Amino acid sequence: MSTLLEHERVETLGSGLSCLISPDHGFGTDALLLADFADPKRNAPCMDLGTGCGIIPLLWKRNGVTADIYGLELQEKGYDQFRRSIELCAEQGVPMDNIHALCGDLRDLSPLDLPLGTFKTVTMNPPYKPVDTGILSETAAEQIARHETTCTMDDAAAAAERLLNFGGNFSVCHRPERLPDVLEAFRAHSIEPKRLRFVQKDAGASPWLFLLEGRKGGKPFLNVLPPLLMQKEDGSESDELLRIIGEYRND
Repeated sequence: MSTLLEHERVETLGSGLSCLISPDHGFGTDALLLADFADPKRNAPCMDLGTGCGIIPLLWKRNGVTADIYGLELQEKGYDQFRRSIELCAEQGVPMDNIHALCGDLRDLSPLDLPLGTFKTVTMNPPYKPVDTGILSETAAEQIARHETTCTMDDAAAAAERLLNFGGNFSVCHRPERLPDVLEAFRAHSIEPKRLRFVQKDAGASPWLFLLEGRKGGKPFLNVLPPLLMQKEDGSESDELLRIIGEYRND
């Protein structure tokens, strides 16, 4: 088995796949929701930007995507975790030839020799806080993940525009207060917002997250979906959340 570094642990995702987790590079419910919302076609290449530990590409692999799956991460430690997760899954008998860990900056894709303009699905779980708001997180890894210190929403949309084919989809999750910024960034890069879904704890709560999909070259028409409720009236997990979680459990 691949050697675990200090403070790392293995999360089982189901279907023989696992993901290496560390305090600097882990994942939350928002990543699970985004992976499900994007729902890439099984036979079309897909890319997750700022992939961290690689959770979204690994979930797509678990869910049966057979085309090439890419995950791009700026931070070397996150990239290395993702790379070793791929190795671990291969050791466990899962064919992993179609999943690719990349280390690089989404603001400059040229060194990566990617097939630009060919991706059907691109996603990103971006930093939620503008760099000039709030108290910066203590560690460099947290600052990059939570604040727009190395990547703005405009940077992400620009990268997606370069990666996507005409008609391809870019999906993100973000905080509701940033919705105008995200819509502006999408349209500035020829990505027309097409599907919007708010995520709420329950029917009476304000949204804490939204999921947005845009289409490169799409015509204006935004479909606002019913909210995704995390809990039933009795406080237990909703049926839809249980479906999204699937075989993965964080007990």
